[in-house]
Amino acid sequence: MHYYGVRDVEKLLQLARGTIRSLVHAGFVSPGRGPRGAWQFSFQDLIVLRTAQELSAAKVPQRRITKSMRELRKQLPDAMPLSGLRICAVADRVVVREGTTRWQADSGQYLLSFDGDPARGSLAIVEHAEKARAEAAQWLDQATSLEEQDAAAALAAYERAIALDPALLDAQINRGCLLHEAGRLAEAEAAYRAALQACGNAPALLFNLALVLEDRGRRQDAVEAYQLALQEDPGLADGHYNLALLFEALGKSKDAIRHMARYRKLLKGG
Repeated sequence: MHYYGVRDVEKLLQLARGTIRSLVHAGFVSPGRGPRGAWQFSFQDLIVLRTAQELSAAKVPQRRITKSMRELRKQLPDAMPLSGLRICAVADRVVVREGTTRWQADSGQYLLSFDGDPARGSLAIVEHAEKARAEAAQWLDQATSLEEQDAAAALAAYERAIALDPALLDAQINRGCLLHEAGRLAEAEAAYRAALQACGNAPALLFNLALVLEDRGRRQDAVEAYQLALQEDPGLADGHYNLALLFEALGKSKDAIRHMARYRKLLKGG
């Protein structure tokens, strides 16, 4: 591997020696030492130094820069041309452009085309994550096959799928169900609420959230969740049935009778 001295860095990156020293002391890079104790920078170091300076100027928080640079270093090959990457700030995120591919440095999540000038911050990010969705589908398949033999591994696989594609409804539902079955009710509720943010008011998510809320003893919250589910899907028979039982327990007989009648009508129709 070829190394660069401080003078090389000054010339290649047009950085003042004081700036280089500040970035090293801030922990953005950890250069090696030569025979006389002089700093020796790798290709990765040069990329990180250039990028850290640009991101700092773009007002990205130092903690976010440090985390992003650390993750970026792990993914760079030993010999990467300095022109091979374009790294910029999008709001407070660090986004890497490598050819036609764009990805978020600290999470690895893929993004697609940027309309506008990233340096000016006028961006319209078109979310197009075919690769991420394909990987998410693979994790979903793996998680489903693991459920019966290793629930913990299945849960981890569902979480990997969701990290790649938060809108993957089956993964969101199955993750919540595993947490519920494990008695981790608070986590299950949080998972379903996060899923609703990612997937919208899917009836299955609302129905499962209502089940969790019932088990947590929060009957009125469960009623509201069932009602939202039925607004989205009036033909959800189990929603009417569970809501009828809840209303009966809450002393609201008329509402209970109405939903039980609807449940029976749906059964006959089905």
